Order: sequence, then structure tokens, then C-alpha cells
Amino acid sequence: MFAAVDLGSNSFRLHIGRHDGESIRIIKSARDPVRLGAGLDSKGNLTAAAMQGALESLSRFNSILSTYPLNAVRVVATNTMRIAKNSATFLPAAEAAIGYPIEIISGEEEGRLIYMGVASSLPSLSERRLVLDIGGGSTELILGKGPEIEQVESFSIGTVPQTLAFFQDGHINAATFDAAILSARSRFEDAAPVYRSERWAAAYGSSGTIRAIADAISKNGLGDGSLSLKSLDALKRRLIQFGHAGKIDLIGMKADRATSITGGLAILIAVMQELGIKVMKPIEAGLRMGVLWDLQLRATKRDRREQSVRDFMQRFHADEKRADFTAHTAGALFGLLKPANDTYVKLLNWAGLLHEIGLSVSHSGYHKHAAYMIENADLSGFTTREQRLMSYLALAHKGNLRKVGDALSDLDFAKAILALRLAVMFMHSRIDLDLNDVRLKMKGKIELELRKEWVHDHPTVAYWIEKEKECWSDVGVDFSIKLNG
Repeated sequence: MFAAVDLGSNSFRLHIGRHDGESIRIIKSARDPVRLGAGLDSKGNLTAAAMQGALESLSRFNSILSTYPLNAVRVVATNTMRIAKNSATFLPAAEAAIGYPIEIISGEEEGRLIYMGVASSLPSLSERRLVLDIGGGSTELILGKGPEIEQVESFSIGTVPQTLAFFQDGHINAATFDAAILSARSRFEDAAPVYRSERWAAAYGSSGTIRAIADAISKNGLGDGSLSLKSLDALKRRLIQFGHAGKIDLIGMKADRATSITGGLAILIAVMQELGIKVMKPIEAGLRMGVLWDLQLRATKRDRREQSVRDFMQRFHADEKRADFTAHTAGALFGLLKPANDTYVKLLNWAGLLHEIGLSVSHSGYHKHAAYMIENADLSGFTTREQRLMSYLALAHKGNLRKVGDALSDLDFAKAILALRLAVMFMHSRIDLDLNDVRLKMKGKIELELRKEWVHDHPTVAYWIEKEKECWSDVGVDFSIKLNG
């Protein structure tokens, strides 16, 4: 049983699902119309009121989660948390309120998870499809075939900012609606050729906004009843007739949804016009379902982050033999250091695989290039925090340690850095390690025991160890070595 929590710019949502062997059945859902995206002040910070409302919602979600025997929980935050300047300050309180780590995911990762959720709900494995998700703070376009994603892009336009920009006072008229549509079209015109109709057979709308629009069209007998431009224009004209968001009275539309429907409708019309979409199919699947399936994949050892790392290695022509040796050795040495938990085990492995990708830029300072590439790359399956930690490991694998001095206060992370540095040292010295003959500890100081013949057979080891002792001494950590045999 898994839980997915989506901290969106318009709503916070929760899904609890059980995998039954072939599909994931949703057994509990919850939604809070928090409208976090509307809680950004003029400087881009979340206001005190917005944060308080979010914390209250997260506490309610915590109460729901605590009543189920969950195998895994994943909480993801999207656009507003990506752009809020004080999100790092707010994050600890938010995590305490919900009781789980919160992952701020990139727009591209959001798109991939959305597509996973949609693809899991469709039977065809060969259908070429376009998926559109209009969220509170961003809009994602994903092109794929069956379960495979071919193109994903996130646009920084969503229902909340579009509504605030063009319908801030709630007034709705034809001129402002047309201006909102034209503004939205300008955001998609450069990307349009990639997503035009000749590249897909069916278009799906996965967000709550799109489903609410489709529901309003269907239940109120607008246009031809489908999610077509004709129907969208009919809904637009009906909203203009109401004249104000507070007067919107449509069968099946909740009051909290009516406040942002104008911005969402403007974006949907803009996308369909710009991409030449004649009709779109609303679908009851998206980000949360994608998160649930991602948890299921991880539980069955099919972590897509592994493939993402391998693809990145190939793209930048990393030496796989050296990378595999380093990653394996670093993991084994980390085990000898007895970390308190396994938080950094996978991240250390992936950092070991990627530590030399900076060589594709330059041999000089390649560890700095690798760190930058890892932190800023679009790596499928990874969160911003995970990439930042791997970046730190890559940066710290050679050279002085002052550049990551603050990170050394986390003893387990310091152990991961030590393990990777030693693994790289052994790799460069071409030592075929037998870890049964290695003793390694790191508490108040670092203690390393090696076989004397290794140093004799590989003269550079002595040089590397002396350099290593200097580096650790420079950050106040004693490093002693003992040679046996």
C-alpha cells in the first residue's frame, strides 16, 4: 500500500492506493484547495498566512496517512515551492507537519510522473499520445508512445498566476479573456512544432482544471459536449455572461474551482489553438497516480533513477569500467564505516558512477564540472535535493574539503565522502581490493588499515594517502593509517 501527496500551487491532494498485481486501486483520496500559488508576495516569498494554511492542510493529511499501514509514502511539491524564495525556510515546518520528507521536483520530472500516471490508465501500448496538464503554477506537455516518454516540457504558466494577472478583481469580460488567451499562446508558440497533431494520435488532459472544464461543458450542455474548441468557446461565452467569478453558477462546479477556472480555460484554449488540437480527452489520472506507480517500481527494484544515471553516463562518454569499480568500492567502504541508516547508499553509488562525467568538459577541474552537471541536469526520477547531494559528493571526491565543510557536520554524509575519495584513490592506483583485508573507521578520527604489500606493489598509494591525510587535517579531522602484514 502506497501514498502519494501532491503539494500543488492550487490544491494539496492525497491518494492512497493498493497494488493488486496488475493495477493500483485508489482506496482513499483527499483534497484541500490551499491555493498556495496565490500566497506569494511581491518579492516572491510565501506569506505567513499562506504558510499557516499549508501547515494546517499538511497536518490533516498526516492524520489520514497515520490510519493506514503504508509501505511507502512520497510527498512531492511542484511549481510554487520551486519558485518561492523562502521555500527552504518553510520546508522543515512543512515536513514536520506531514511527518514525511517533501521532495521539490522539477517541472520536467513532474511531467514524467504525470505521463506515467496517464499511461498506466490506458490500455494501448503502441498509441502515440500527447498529454497536457494545466496546474496551478505550471503547465506540462508530454509526448509519448505507450509507456515511453519521448518529449517533456514544463512551462511556467498556470491557473493561479493567469487568473491573478487577467481576472484579479474577479471581473470577466471579452477583452480580458482574449488578452489572457493571447498571452498564453505566446508561451507555447516556440515549442508548438514539437507537439503538433501530426506527431500523435490522441490528446489527453490530466489535470483537475481540465477535468473540471470538461465536466462543466458536459453537465451544462455547452458546445458539442466534448472537450473541443467549439465547446471551450461556448464555456468562455457563458463565463463572460456571468461577468464576475463570484457569480459563476455552473452545474457541478465547486466554488473554489470557479475562482481559477477563467485562467485555466484561457490556457487550455491557447494550447489547443497553438498546437492544432481539435478535441482532447479528459482522464482521471496524472501526477499522484504516477507517483504511486513510481513507488511500486522502486519496491520491485526497477528504479528508473538507475537507468537515468546510465543514460547520462553514455551521453557524456563516461568510462563504465572505472565508474563501476569506483561505485562498487565506495559502497563497500561505506558499509565498513557503519552508517546510521541507508539514506546515502544509493546516492553514493550513483555519484560514484557519475564522478568523472566532467571529463567531457575538461580534465582540469573535472570534479567541479561534474558537480555542476549533476546538480543542473534533467535526470529522470531524481529530486532537486537528491541531485544536490550527489553533486556535493562529486565535488568532494577530490581536492580540498573546505568547499564542502558544512556538509561534514552530517557524520553519515562525511562517511560517504570518505568512502568515495578512497574508492577513487584505489581506482587510480589500480588496486584489486580484497575488502576483507581493509579496516576503516570514522568516529572522532579516521582510522585506516591496509596490507603493507599493497603500498609496496602500488607506490602511488603512499602519495595519495598522505594527500588524503592533509585534506582531512585541514578540516580538523585526524587521519591515521596502519599497514599490516
